[in-house]
Amino acid sequence: MRPAYVPNQHGAWAFLGLPLVLGALVTEAGPVLLLLAVVWVAAYPFSYALFGLLRGGRAQRFRGPALLWAAVVVPAAAALLVARPWLLWLTPLILVLGGTNASFARAHDERALANDLVFVTECAVVTWVTWAVGSTTTATTAPPLAETPPEVWVLVAVTWLVLTGSTLHVKSLIRERRDPRYARASRAYAVACVALSVVLARSWGPGGGWLVVPFVVLGVRAFLVGRTPVRPGAIGAVELVAVLVTVGAAALAVAAS
Repeated sequence: MRPAYVPNQHGAWAFLGLPLVLGALVTEAGPVLLLLAVVWVAAYPFSYALFGLLRGGRAQRFRGPALLWAAVVVPAAAALLVARPWLLWLTPLILVLGGTNASFARAHDERALANDLVFVTECAVVTWVTWAVGSTTTATTAPPLAETPPEVWVLVAVTWLVLTGSTLHVKSLIRERRDPRYARASRAYAVACVALSVVLARSWGPGGGWLVVPFVVLGVRAFLVGRTPVRPGAIGAVELVAVLVTVGAAALAVAAS
């Protein structure tokens, strides 16, 4: 049996990239952001290997990948903590969210909607973390929550709403395609998000109207994609386009503000 060095959930990479890019749009670029990106992206295959070990039964498939990715994540995370010591304050949140993922893995229920939403929440948090890492210095010892601009919280909400919608939509077409409740929930959620995006746009101020665009696109997608059988690869391609539209709309909103 081949070692599982890279998870076979290809859509997760878009989930990992969206918070990094959105957060980077509203913060200072620099090498510490690159360090954060390494930790965040490498943590995904690392956790995949660890959860594989937790499930048991195929330890030989996951032991090598766990050691390999640990060699990437641990030193990069240590360097990131040295550069941004306030990140230590996030340890309880990381333990709660990661522990929840681990409990689902131990129960062999990693595809549960609740577990997916925990991952989406982790992505939303990283949107804020990306801004904060770029906007603080080594001397900062407490999370800069009070200094966070309203636009950053808007992007955190955008991340959560877009990725939750994608999760519901994909589940309604693949794993839960025989359960019509998922399709109804996906469409109702997409419509609700269009209304919420108008509120977010008003909170953003000048240029905020751009943030409505991806939710309109996602709303149309929820009603059109899936009316006829669609291959998983095509579903993934549509979701990737939706993520790219979100990034483009956020970039335009930032430029216009």
